[in-house]
Amino acid sequence: GSCASSSAPDGQFIAEMQKFNKDLDAAGVLLALEGLYPGTQGTRVKSAGGKWKISDGPFAETKEMIGGFWIWQVNSQEEAIEWVKRCPISAHAESEIELREVIPGEQFAGKLAPAFFERNNRAAA
Repeated sequence: GSCASSSAPDGQFIAEMQKFNKDLDAAGVLLALEGLYPGTQGTRVKSAGGKWKISDGPFAETKEMIGGFWIWQVNSQEEAIEWVKRCPISAHAESEIELREVIPGEQFAGKLAPAFFERNNRAAA
């Protein structure tokens, strides 16, 4: 999931999030987590008509900015939702957590480049 928040964290919130992340880890659910610097420190790379346009921040903050992400290994969407409901962010900020399933690497790459995988599978046989 990814987390979008509209306010800066305080000490109590940080402590509660650290506990939540430790609980995820202790349960064997947490595979990865990362926080992201604000969009004001980012770079945007846009493509149009086969050309790239690069713009460095700062950019105006938008109402919805991704602040970080987790990668969880759960058995169902319902289990992921139960973990989200335990996340302490709801008590501290208006926020939204988006859940997405990870597409396994071979499935994802196979959709993008089936000829590449066919060629490599024949070579390995």
